[in-house]
Amino acid sequence: MMTPREITLVQDSFENVVPIADVAAELFYTRLFELEPSLQPLFSGDMRQQGAKLMTAMAMVVNGLDKLERILPVIQDLGRRHVAYGAQPRHYEIVGEALLWTLERGLGDGFTDEVREAWTSAYTLLSGAMLDAATRRAA
Repeated sequence: MMTPREITLVQDSFENVVPIADVAAELFYTRLFELEPSLQPLFSGDMRQQGAKLMTAMAMVVNGLDKLERILPVIQDLGRRHVAYGAQPRHYEIVGEALLWTLERGLGDGFTDEVREAWTSAYTLLSGAMLDAATRRAA
C-alpha cells in the first residue's frame, strides 16, 4: 500500500512528465530495448502510437492511485493481457528499471530520492497486481 505522501509525489511529478510525454515514451522504449533486446520483437507497429498508449495508461494509473479500488481491476486485466503479448515475470523488473531511468532523465533535479522511492512503491504495487493476475491466468 502507498502512503498519501507517496501518491502525491507520484501524481505531482507526473504532471512534469505530461508535457514531455513523447520524449519520455521514446526514452523509455529505447532504454527498455537496451536492457533487454529480446523484448523488441514483442512491439510491432508504430512505436509513436505505442508510446502514446503507454502515456495514456500511465496517466490513468497515476491519477487513480488515490482510488486504487477503481483502477485495480484495470491493472489486473492489463496483467492478464500481457501474458498473451509474451510478457514474462522477469520482464517486470526490467520494465521498472527502464521506467525509473526514464523518470530520472525526464524530471532531472525533480527526481529526488523521495520521488524515486514513491515511484518505486507505485511500480511495485501495480506490477505486483499485474503479475499476480498474469500468474493466475497462466495457472
